[in-house]
Amino acid sequence: MTRILTYNVHSCKGVDGKLDVGRVAEVIAQSRPDIIALQEVDVGRRRSGHVDQAHAIAERLGMGFHFNAAVNVEEERYGDAILTALPVKLVKTGPLPCPPRLKGLEPRGALWVEVTTAEGRTVQIVNTHLGLVPLEQRAQAQHLLGGEWLGHPRCADPMILLGDFNATPRYAAYKMLAGRLRDARRAAGVRGGALTFPSRFPMIRIDHMFISPSIEVANMHAPDGALMKLASDHLPLVADFRVRAPVTSPA
Repeated sequence: MTRILTYNVHSCKGVDGKLDVGRVAEVIAQSRPDIIALQEVDVGRRRSGHVDQAHAIAERLGMGFHFNAAVNVEEERYGDAILTALPVKLVKTGPLPCPPRLKGLEPRGALWVEVTTAEGRTVQIVNTHLGLVPLEQRAQAQHLLGGEWLGHPRCADPMILLGDFNATPRYAAYKMLAGRLRDARRAAGVRGGALTFPSRFPMIRIDHMFISPSIEVANMHAPDGALMKLASDHLPLVADFRVRAPVTSPA
């Protein structure tokens, strides 16, 4: 099994107002994930002490990382990261669209890597963070489903799309993505759990993992200990998966 975690770290600023990269790293370490997708990561930003949070968290966990800046202002960057100690190749980073009529919204992006699991299976991993406005989310989901991302020949089964989608299962963007891929929570048979937001009193599910047909999910949960409830405004979402062996035709 391979353990994967997605976590909106809120620039490592906890709900207690404390900025603490080490605390976020400790939250992640407690779940012992093999692959980590992070959103709202600051790199060199004044508000977070000019720390490269992606590097700092990866260093504490003994992992390598890839980072995509959705926001890039001079030397200050903000975006998404994927961390792992497994063999990994960066495939693509890029922005997600925003409808022209919606001006002044925070830029959004996505990050795609190819990871080889301990069992030797290659998995495509796409980490993203969609916008807050439903119209914006629909445009971004459609873009992800297109030929540059999930529709690209290289982004084939097995693959996992995960991150903070700012959308519950009632939203159109969620339904668009779930129409192409399976929701890992449902595939794992989770009923009524794995709620991730807000962290202190989780009530809704806006952090998701979507999986292709050959991915099997054994379990999924949102760790909700005292540290998790403080470290960010989201809880992490964790799942164990394996890649189903390909079916061979009889000779």
